Amino acid sequence: MDIINGGIISERSFLIDPMTPLPTFTSLGAGTTILMLHGIDGGHRAFAPQVERFANAGYRAVSWDMPGYGHSAPIEAYTFKGLAESCIRLIDGLLDGDAAAARERGMTAATPRSVMLLGHGFGGMVAQEVVARRPDLVRALVLCGATARFDADANGNAAQQWRHAFVAQREAEIDAGRGMVEIAQTLVPRMIGPASLPEGVALAVHCMAQIPQSTYRRALQALPTFDREADLARIHVPTLLVAGEFDKSAPPAEMERMSKAIGGSSFAELKGIGALQNLEAPDEFDELVLNFLALPRWLH
Repeated sequence: MDIINGGIISERSFLIDPMTPLPTFTSLGAGTTILMLHGIDGGHRAFAPQVERFANAGYRAVSWDMPGYGHSAPIEAYTFKGLAESCIRLIDGLLDGDAAAARERGMTAATPRSVMLLGHGFGGMVAQEVVARRPDLVRALVLCGATARFDADANGNAAQQWRHAFVAQREAEIDAGRGMVEIAQTLVPRMIGPASLPEGVALAVHCMAQIPQSTYRRALQALPTFDREADLARIHVPTLLVAGEFDKSAPPAEMERMSKAIGGSSFAELKGIGALQNLEAPDEFDELVLNFLALPRWLH
């Protein structure tokens, strides 16, 4: 259990049945739910700044541990379909809990059956998979440092050589016998921009160091299978895309192209920032997200 500024963030796992535990998560605040999905190098603590800020802004801020991360059980097979199904079960569990709490308080009005979904990197891919499969569960979408398919460049062309080299390089770190602490200390500095907040970078290193190597390898191997390019035009919820100027895996030009394919979406670029937008520049990132979520009154 973590405590931030006197507020308790509880780590829980709902059970649909005794054999199907849902992913663990942290939660703080009350209000419309913002569910945050961390990247391949993260964990629920990667959104610690946002959990506090969003809760203080009047939302229920929830950050999960993706299957295989933290205390969340791994899944078989480790695919985007499986990860999305785990996320959908968690959303259903959260919303069922909301409905039960409302009934206990004697409230008869229908509880909204949707959440705001925020995904970073790999988590942004999972978020796109969730929207494609269950658009009714998502009322707003934020994608940061995430692409619509892994093997694509800024023009939507195949760039398999670079992308597969990305996976091969990271797997090679594991094959060489290096532990996740050492890998994190080596890789995170390569991912950031010159304007990064040192405290955020330190948290990113800590999060990556906690990832089980087996999970990290499986997530890396899943990356090249992701492709939701054709579904961008089918995203019909308010969407914000946030890019870091120095992010090589999800460059601003690629995310801006995605924004043009998603009707009515917004795009923002954080100058001087790399691939860890929410940790490198938490204040600027949080302002972008909160301003976006506050614009359409009907979202609430």
